[in-house]
Amino acid sequence: MENKKIAIVGPPNVGKSSIFNNLSGTYVTVSNYPGTTVEIFKTHIKLKGKDYQLIDTPGMYSLWPLSEEERVARWILLKSSPDVILQIGEAKNLEKTLMFTLQLLEAGCPLILVLNIMDEAKDEGIHIDIHQLENILGIPVVETVSVRNIGIGKLKEAIINAPATTEATFLQYSRSIEEAIGAIASYIKAQYTIAKRALSVLLLGEDPEIQNIVRAREERQDFEKIVQAKEQLKRKISQPLEYVVNVALQEKAQDIAQRVTKSKKKKERNFSRLLGDLTLKPLVGIPLLAFFLYFGIYKLVGVFGAGVCVDFLEGAFEKYVSPFFVFIFQKIIPFEFIRNLFVGEYGIITLGIRYAVAIVLPIVGIFFFVFSFAEDTGYLPRMGAMLDRLFKKIGLSGRAVIPIVLGLGCDTMATMVTRILPTRRERIIATFLLSLSVPCSAQLGVIMAVLSQKGWALAIWFLVISSVFAFSGFILNRILKGKKPSFHIELPPLRMPRMSNICIKTYSRLKWYFKEVLPLFIWASVFIWVGQITKLFDIVIAALAYPLRGVGLPDYLAKVFLFGFFRRDYGAAGLYDLNKQGLLSMREVLVAAVILTLFLPCIAQFLMNLKERGMKLSIGIALFILFFSFSVGFVLNNILLIVGIP
Repeated sequence: MENKKIAIVGPPNVGKSSIFNNLSGTYVTVSNYPGTTVEIFKTHIKLKGKDYQLIDTPGMYSLWPLSEEERVARWILLKSSPDVILQIGEAKNLEKTLMFTLQLLEAGCPLILVLNIMDEAKDEGIHIDIHQLENILGIPVVETVSVRNIGIGKLKEAIINAPATTEATFLQYSRSIEEAIGAIASYIKAQYTIAKRALSVLLLGEDPEIQNIVRAREERQDFEKIVQAKEQLKRKISQPLEYVVNVALQEKAQDIAQRVTKSKKKKERNFSRLLGDLTLKPLVGIPLLAFFLYFGIYKLVGVFGAGVCVDFLEGAFEKYVSPFFVFIFQKIIPFEFIRNLFVGEYGIITLGIRYAVAIVLPIVGIFFFVFSFAEDTGYLPRMGAMLDRLFKKIGLSGRAVIPIVLGLGCDTMATMVTRILPTRRERIIATFLLSLSVPCSAQLGVIMAVLSQKGWALAIWFLVISSVFAFSGFILNRILKGKKPSFHIELPPLRMPRMSNICIKTYSRLKWYFKEVLPLFIWASVFIWVGQITKLFDIVIAALAYPLRGVGLPDYLAKVFLFGFFRRDYGAAGLYDLNKQGLLSMREVLVAAVILTLFLPCIAQFLMNLKERGMKLSIGIALFILFFSFSVGFVLNNILLIVGIP
């Protein structure tokens, strides 16, 4: 017998992942920013001796999906047939929460409503009569404060005692809509996981996924009758049917919320609320953003991470770790070409693990700490709201702040997170910009460490990369067809960060780094070893030497660029080594750093592009970037020569 399934649903930023963690003891990244849960997380839990499968879904606001993550979440509800659905809502936004509740009830879902973040509601003088709300809705309602583990015991009891089915609650629409719903329901013959009436309401909207599901399961003549009933209703109603349905949901939710809510006089605006409002004003927001980028990214990640930490760890690695393993492998392996796989110039230990642990790990780890801090305070959504107008110039909305900033940590992970963007057009633009001009934290940190020797070189690099980012987005926004971006977000209050949350998030992401990224460094060393033995790399390196000469760079940098394709960090770290040996002038370092930043995405990101955007588009992006990066390098090199940089 299969375990019962519990699905956690609700909009972003209401504590879904936190509830998941409290119920399971398994950590899933908890963020104070909408959209960070972009995958389906599953685990098995035991409550009072009963086994359950717990599923955490991407954020969704309603059964009318606007983004890819909402479609995934709805797909779980339609396909997986959960035995219990935990709808997580924010207590102080009860009306919006109830709009989704009413949809789930109409669908006949076995529902428990969880009103989370009750402490903030009480701080604002909001009191909700839970017993009256339970009587009106006919389902269990549980109050929680998930970050403090308050109410989780009652939630577990509610899950254990949850009824097998929930009686569907129907809304009443206008006469024309009710007639259309009745007609469509009469033509639906197959069995579905939601009530026929709710399915009929969804069919009234312009949702191809629902229509395809019904078309595949119904007889052709019945589906044609469904389409005819829908078209007849369209001719009677001037407004979009989804709008009419949402208005009815809002009116009903508003009525229920008013009946169960008592609001006392709100407390005076505290400092965090005042500061939160000020962060949206350019006069405060822009200096605060500059402060965050300078101290959070440049000083902590670039100077401390890529400078102090890398110097210390690399020194220790070269002094103690590498000599130890070279000695061991010389003793146990007599064949030099096999030893080279492990402790040669590009060996698994001397290159792969050294780069991953001594150079990349401290940079990525500190970036993850900074990113987690911004999440936990609630600053990231404000950054998105403030940058929304600028982002729209490049075809993106403020929501794209998540993948773009996350790209400064890992472009592969950020490419996956582009799923949260609502339109294919925005996802293409974000993927292109991540592939072209957003350096990952490891690459960024190493480049900053190299160029920071000369402040003007770092300034030129930043100017070129940011100009390419803005210009590329501007052009794509003009030539790509499709719906222009829109941005709606509910801003959480600024909160004092909880160090335990920040540390757990950082630990979770570092765990991901060791699990997903460290093996790539090892495989890259293996590929390099195979390429050297077969002489394949000699051919590629010889071919790369020609464009390098054209941009004023020495031939031996070809290895750096080739390894940069395996990992962007490899290219930056190779440049770091050559600069440390004094083999390059500052002009050559600067030109190489610019080309490396704009160069082909690493193989892991390229594979992610294939998965997310398809082969044709991914190869097209890669070929364009290959030629474009060297073109920018050619122009920059000649400008530097003209102004007298040797």
